[in-house]
Amino acid sequence: MRYVTCPGLPANWVNGWLAAVGVTVLEPRLRLHWSRDAMPVAVISARDTDPVDALVSAWPCGTMLADLPIAETWTDGSTNDGVRLPRKVTVEDLRGRMRAARRHPYSWTLTSTLTDLCVDENGEAGHAPFDPAGPGTIKWLHHRLTKAHSHIDFDSRREWIEPCLEGHGRRVADNGLGFDQTRIGSQSDETWKRTDPVVEVLAFFGLALLPVRGPGVDRRLSPYADLTVRQRSWRKPANAEQHFLWPTWTQPLDRAGVDALLDTWNPEKPQTWDRHTIHAAWKSVQFIHSDRDMTRAYGARRL
Repeated sequence: MRYVTCPGLPANWVNGWLAAVGVTVLEPRLRLHWSRDAMPVAVISARDTDPVDALVSAWPCGTMLADLPIAETWTDGSTNDGVRLPRKVTVEDLRGRMRAARRHPYSWTLTSTLTDLCVDENGEAGHAPFDPAGPGTIKWLHHRLTKAHSHIDFDSRREWIEPCLEGHGRRVADNGLGFDQTRIGSQSDETWKRTDPVVEVLAFFGLALLPVRGPGVDRRLSPYADLTVRQRSWRKPANAEQHFLWPTWTQPLDRAGVDALLDTWNPEKPQTWDRHTIHAAWKSVQFIHSDRDMTRAYGARRL
């Protein structure tokens, strides 16, 4: 096995953790574990190939991203499904898009961001916590993804990816996917929000392991039904905000291994963590500046 330690993807950073998981989604040959430092960082590995070379080769092109089923307008490969997917999408339109994308290899881009099991009084489908509304004209997660990706020249992608993994990636004036707390500058000035486009793109692919569900309610039929959207690894204690929980582990795991680990890990029973080689974990802390400021982001608190 060949290993690459990635100081640029620390475990206490929600986007960094998602990005590290996203590496295993983009390139099936890559495995992920975390260092045992006081602040664990991602370690990616591969057999008989350089992990960075493999990631560079797997980096998505603009055409591939444009073909994702989550795109506002999308063709199923033979005929256009004829349905636009707006930010506020009706459950009927969402189901139509899901049927058209059922055999698409990236159909998870729909099921990790939207659910038809949580329908509000207007007949609109529910959005995942990791699919927050964006400002102005960039409300669509797919738009935010392609915008972040556009900062990286495809032929120069190694010059962006390597520094990012090493901990000195380039940040650009961009809102990214919309949930990175480190993008927010000082509240005392008008600093532009800045994100690392490599991390944002990889974090999007990390969402593949976080499907969205709902309580199976339709407020048009049940006016007082609970509309809490349920995304994997998110918990909602009684009378509290939802928070995301994520672990770090020492055994190199591919995408399927991480998937299985998230199924079996119980964050409420740390005495069982050792059996999964889990040595640390965090939960998200929601950033809210004021009721009038719609900026949303997630910080972290160690468990």
